Amino acid sequence: MQISKLSRKNVQALTPYQSARRLGGNGDVWLNANESPTSPNFDLLNRTFNRYPEAQPTDVVNRYAQYAGVKPENVIVTRGGDESIELIIRAFCESTDSVLYCPPTYGMYSVSAETCGIALKTVPLTTDFQLNLPEIERNLDGVKVVFVCSPNNPTGTLIKRSDLLKLLQITEGRAIVVVDEAYIEFCPEATMVSELASFPHLAIIRTLSKAFALAGLRCGFTLANQELIGVLQKVIAPYPLPVPVSDIAAQSLTEQGLMEMKQRVTDALENRAWLIEQLKSIPCMVKIFDTEANYVLAKFQNGQKVFKALWEKGIILRDQHKALGLQNCIRISIGTRSELERTVEAIRNA
Repeated sequence: MQISKLSRKNVQALTPYQSARRLGGNGDVWLNANESPTSPNFDLLNRTFNRYPEAQPTDVVNRYAQYAGVKPENVIVTRGGDESIELIIRAFCESTDSVLYCPPTYGMYSVSAETCGIALKTVPLTTDFQLNLPEIERNLDGVKVVFVCSPNNPTGTLIKRSDLLKLLQITEGRAIVVVDEAYIEFCPEATMVSELASFPHLAIIRTLSKAFALAGLRCGFTLANQELIGVLQKVIAPYPLPVPVSDIAAQSLTEQGLMEMKQRVTDALENRAWLIEQLKSIPCMVKIFDTEANYVLAKFQNGQKVFKALWEKGIILRDQHKALGLQNCIRISIGTRSELERTVEAIRNA
């Protein structure tokens, strides 16, 4: 007997998300996962490992609510932003419903929907990586959740606020609109948090994985109105955050932790600007896309050749060649200046 044949039909057909770690590589420069190049240094303060953790750790909820400018009842803490994606699908989608997303974008929206057995509708972004609102409106029948990433991964593009507001208007009473703000610390003025009071069907995903430099912690948040949060509370695991995770997360949200995060953002933006200027002078470069995140999407004459040449030198980037509309494109995470200098030199010689 093949055990896999006992699994659900949709799982048998599922192609798992190709995370940076799943793709592997033997490198010493890792610029393929949009992580922070350096780690904060926190010591555990709470060692009550013999007890189950709080269902929703009070300090983490309260401190993140204050940081995000919302009330604690507008926050639910999850195991990374990825759990938020799946929670929303599980909580709101029946088997006859659909999820709509707009590629090229983050792959977990489709993987989570497929895992839950929910049909997918795709409305590709326009050539300038913005929402195709007329086409979205034509495809809303049966859609219960719409996912939008802003800044968008892997393009780095901010979705126009006016378009997000229009999307919220046309979906009112019909679907949940999820705006994934995993990279919002790199452009905080673009957040949709101020719209939560006006749109009860808006949910915002956040994370400590990027600007907070805590990707290994797996701590994320959903921000939404109290009723929507209450629905998610019904389906979340009883103890989602281990004690060490909530301990370190709470420390990262102190005044000192927030100050350190903002300095990392400043450093990343400076290094991003430097990288873009260097890439402009490379002969094999075709286009450098505008970005508001901690990564740069670049198109090369032969992107796969460049990617392979750097891979073999231990510089691990993210190949986007197979993503919709991104042939010969590579996504480069912003590392340290020395990592970027080595990367630029390797691209010149590729």
